[in-house]
Amino acid sequence: MSEGIGCGRIHRGATMTSINRTLAEYSNTFVYMSMFVLALTLFVFAYAFSQSRDKNAETSRRVGNIAMSLTWLSTLLLLVGVVLRGLSAGRAPWGNMYEYSITGTLLALVVFLIYSLKRDIRWLGLFVIIPALLSLGLAITVLYSESAQLIPALKSYWLIIHVFAAIVSGGLFTLGASVSGLQIVASHVEKRIAEGENPGRLGFIAKRIPDSNTLDLFAYRIHAFVFPLWTFTVVAGAIWARSAWGRYWGWDPKETWAFITWVGYAAYMHARITIGWKGNKAATIALIAFATFIFNYFLVNIFFSGLHSYAGLD
Repeated sequence: MSEGIGCGRIHRGATMTSINRTLAEYSNTFVYMSMFVLALTLFVFAYAFSQSRDKNAETSRRVGNIAMSLTWLSTLLLLVGVVLRGLSAGRAPWGNMYEYSITGTLLALVVFLIYSLKRDIRWLGLFVIIPALLSLGLAITVLYSESAQLIPALKSYWLIIHVFAAIVSGGLFTLGASVSGLQIVASHVEKRIAEGENPGRLGFIAKRIPDSNTLDLFAYRIHAFVFPLWTFTVVAGAIWARSAWGRYWGWDPKETWAFITWVGYAAYMHARITIGWKGNKAATIALIAFATFIFNYFLVNIFFSGLHSYAGLD
């Protein structure tokens, strides 16, 4: 269980009377409502982002405030959807890939909103809403499964500890990847300008985000926070595996890729702290590490068989 992503295959073969289908349907409704508001938020953030800092700064600020308010609303709707999903089954609402996805999206939005209370990060909103919408879209179209009970091995308090830690980590990894990607864009444009070249189309984006050094530091702070949490996730999964299967580690596909993801982010932290790598080099490592996380979540969950085949998909 050393990775937690997608844990919780539903128990096929019997209808569980303890499932409250009404609450499950209400949960779906709130998730759809959240997606609708997020889609509207995306267009508002896009309009705010399109306004030049110099000519339409005030307009951009006002529209950005509207987008932030819509983000709060969509997050609240998604929170209700996640809570109702858990209540419908009488358990923690992260028992399969669908539930993991909606909860992970919720936490990514919550982290963004909490951080926005301390700093003006409206410029990041567009790059948070896009992956949030994609995640929810995949959840309801590809990953959806009915609310159901867990298999006996997963009925443990470690489900709450291990999988919740993995969900929080996933949300922070997504934010970190977004900032790292923007850092590379800003660095590329700054280099072209320094060399007297036309920044090209990427200059449109670079004019509306902080400079590369600021983004580099922001990304580092996110990853420095989440790396210990991911380490705990892997360790907690190993402890749970010992309890469920009688061994701490068995190189199951998900365990293996969880470790690969850990190595990727460990390499990032090592490069930043020990070698002193910053900027594009560090950002590239972070993006590669994030790619291993995404590979583990989607491809390993769906196409690889093993003890962690708990996606909940038919």
